[in-house]
Amino acid sequence: MTGVRRFLRDNGLTLAFLAGFLLALAGQAVAGHAELAAVTTAQGLHPPTFTAYLFTSDFMVDVMENWQSEFLQFSLYIIGTVWLLQRGSPESKQLDRAGKESDRRQRVGAEARPDSPRWAGAGGVRLAVYSRSLGLVMLTVFALSWLAQSVTGRIAYNEEQLRQRQDPVSWLTYISSPEFWNRTLQNWQSEFLAVAAMAILSVYLRQRGSPESKPVGAPHGATGVEG
Repeated sequence: MTGVRRFLRDNGLTLAFLAGFLLALAGQAVAGHAELAAVTTAQGLHPPTFTAYLFTSDFMVDVMENWQSEFLQFSLYIIGTVWLLQRGSPESKQLDRAGKESDRRQRVGAEARPDSPRWAGAGGVRLAVYSRSLGLVMLTVFALSWLAQSVTGRIAYNEEQLRQRQDPVSWLTYISSPEFWNRTLQNWQSEFLAVAAMAILSVYLRQRGSPESKPVGAPHGATGVEG
């Protein structure tokens, strides 16, 4: 097997979803530009070029709005599943393993193996940070995308305010407004529903060959068992 083919095989899941992300983002940009062009033309204004549209608050707020809800979902899911369990779900740990688990099971500190990541065998701050690094990075991306959403959302909101000859609002006023929380919570609720549905449906339903599903013949009560 050539180096390229091996790379594609070893990283197929990431590459496929990144490709899907880029295609969907491009499609969103094209559709969003067409929609804005139609609105501005109807108002007797000159629509922005496609390149200019990519840097407008209208486009950026929609992108950031979706990013922050997705990273919130995974942040809470990663951290929540440390302690929260669901009997019969492969998305849950086994029922006797709630919590951070022992050093031996986690292969950290003195229990680290020769092939373990270097910081897994360290102590103190390095181990504390590395052992929480996935959740910390996800939460950081969520916080940054939420901040970007609030900033670009305020710009878009104020542009609409000015078109209606109303006063612009401050950032603090905007993030406490019903408009901001309506946009935010309509995304959050769908993310929470998706996680809850995945957790409970995977108890009773199967997808052969998927690590997100239990083996087809596994009993409904089997918990933390992946296919």
